[in-house]
Amino acid sequence: MDRTNKNEGLLPISEWNLDDLSNELIEWKNNLIVYRFALEEVNTKLKILNEEFQFIHNHNPIEHIKSRIKDPRGIMVKLNRKGLGITVENAKEHIHDIAGVRITCSFISDIYDLYEMLKKQSDLKIIEVKDYIENPKPNGYKSLHLIIKVPVFLSNGMEEVFVEVQIRTIAMDFWASLEHKIYYKFDKGIPEYLLAELKEAADAAHELDVKMKKIKDRVDIYQTVGDAQTLV
Repeated sequence: MDRTNKNEGLLPISEWNLDDLSNELIEWKNNLIVYRFALEEVNTKLKILNEEFQFIHNHNPIEHIKSRIKDPRGIMVKLNRKGLGITVENAKEHIHDIAGVRITCSFISDIYDLYEMLKKQSDLKIIEVKDYIENPKPNGYKSLHLIIKVPVFLSNGMEEVFVEVQIRTIAMDFWASLEHKIYYKFDKGIPEYLLAELKEAADAAHELDVKMKKIKDRVDIYQTVGDAQTLV
């Protein structure tokens, strides 16, 4: 489908032919199936790492794994916003969050343990790291974001696929989920007093993460030395 104007470049989204778009969505989904395979590779790897960590350390760092593939319409909008042609080739090269994995951990230390394990996987390439835990966003958002490249072996050869990985604690995930709902409920114009309360909630979530880790550490010491005084 041609969504360009020879004089002005890309057409506004409102001028796209929706009938053509409906047909093209099916074609896009077929062309982007490699992202589903990439997610399966990542999910399998995470499951193995989690079970191995449980076996060695008697603790599983991963509580939940959630994966998704961005809807083709969202990809087209993002390409349009970047001023790029609406093609699958441009999507694969320039949009790095088409496939996404969100990993929820119990503790902040689990996030970095998992990150170190992923760094040691010879078949994965870590392209970008954004540490919003050490450097939270102004609104209080915390998470570790990775862009990785995953090899997918197809009948006609190997293709490296971008996957975005977000790793956060349960408390961080709860806060982010609520903030996301509020953000869209107010059509992205959140009142200042709510922004302040959200920042306070983010700080409280961090304090909870720190407190729960301290409790876990005391329990671990108690299990090791058998001294009830360590829990005091």
